[in-house]
Amino acid sequence: MAGTRTFSIIKPDATERNLTGAVNKVIEDGGLRIVAQRRIQMTQVQAERFYGVHSERPFFGELVEFMTSGPVVVQVLEGENAVARYRDIMGATNPAEAADGTIRKLFAKSIGENSAHGSDSDENAELEIAQFFSAADIVG
Repeated sequence: MAGTRTFSIIKPDATERNLTGAVNKVIEDGGLRIVAQRRIQMTQVQAERFYGVHSERPFFGELVEFMTSGPVVVQVLEGENAVARYRDIMGATNPAEAADGTIRKLFAKSIGENSAHGSDSDENAELEIAQFFSAADIVG
């Protein structure tokens, strides 16, 4: 499949409810291909680095604590306009505002526990992918 890549995290609120397969189905049914995937326990250092852009925001500590509270599934997704496509598949950050059939409408518990993260730009996707995967890990 030609196209671009984006980065995804299936967050602890979804993995604790054993929803990885269900989330993956929504991703694949939405036209993206999972070309790398790993279940990890994110460390505090990894979470602080990953969410460093929010370090001055009042919710930063809570976000880091949440992301290290249980396993997550980090992924590389590939497809046409992958960043924008995945953001559509995830739905609005607030699950109450998310479109029907999106990951967040289907699975999110709240704005904070919204089941999925996706890159917001091609540049950030590249940086985020590199934090968790080497080129050898990504096979399509």
